[in-house]
Amino acid sequence: QVQLVESGGGLVQDGGSLRLSCAASGRSFSPYVMGWFRQFPGKEREFVAAIRWGASGRDTLYQPSVKGRFTISRDKTKNTMYLQMNSLEPEDTAVYYCAASSWYYSGRHGDYDYWGQGTQVTVSS
Repeated sequence: QVQLVESGGGLVQDGGSLRLSCAASGRSFSPYVMGWFRQFPGKEREFVAAIRWGASGRDTLYQPSVKGRFTISRDKTKNTMYLQMNSLEPEDTAVYYCAASSWYYSGRHGDYDYWGQGTQVTVSS
């Protein structure tokens, strides 16, 4: 079984930065892709960014609204994925989830097999 634990969320002012981490554990942990999603109150979970785990780390996908502001990365030696979020806006306020996919390099949440519990990010104006 794979466990994913997010950390790094919190309260930040408009224009500020946060770095989220997702620590993975489990004997069977060997994902194809890991990703970040977020969920606004009353809305469905939406894709933020994804990274191929086993590649160079340069194979990444971003939702257009975060491209250029957010950077996804991973440290395979630590089984940890990161999301560096800069120039945060109040519209980025959401619960952020990390996820792992065994087969798909996509932004579809149905393609992801494992999920963390989420971490709250709040951006004040």
